[in-house]
Amino acid sequence: MKKLALFAVLIGGLAFGQTKKIVASDVQWWGYKVAKTEASSHSGNVKVKSGTMVMKGQELVGGNFVLDMNSINATDLSGEYQTKLNNHLKNGDFFETDKFPLASFKITSVKKNANKIYNRLITGNLTVKGKTNTITFPAKIAYSKGVVSLVSDKFSFDRQKFDVAYQSAMQDVLVKDEVDMLVKVTAK
Repeated sequence: MKKLALFAVLIGGLAFGQTKKIVASDVQWWGYKVAKTEASSHSGNVKVKSGTMVMKGQELVGGNFVLDMNSINATDLSGEYQTKLNNHLKNGDFFETDKFPLASFKITSVKKNANKIYNRLITGNLTVKGKTNTITFPAKIAYSKGVVSLVSDKFSFDRQKFDVAYQSAMQDVLVKDEVDMLVKVTAK
């Protein structure tokens, strides 16, 4: 009877996938003013609070990530200017972290990509400030010895679709709608 139960667990794991817990992450972002140049941009990071990746055999088939929006940090500045920008990103002009402390991404599909480096296209539902929209980005997936890693190519999303906007329309015109991101996560 014990052998039958063990066999059922193994078959179930193969059929439905094996969930791996996120153990390391690096999520970077870039925001731009109207003139999209390095001189008119800000960059930084945000921490992954929790997450999982679901494997079926050697293939990534699902997963989710929860971002701690209170951890958003501009890394291109220091001192007083960094503190001002970080507070500005957290207030009502952008992410409203007092009302929306978390953002999330849930993988809905993983498809092969023709790109030799970023060999998969990850599609999922990104939720920011209570608004959910579908995004797709190229990623490199590696799986070895029970550890899976996902490294995205740099991709963009439209912040306006998530109501991430200045309260003043005039100020909002000065900031590009596209936010660039690069995601690296490891799970085991």
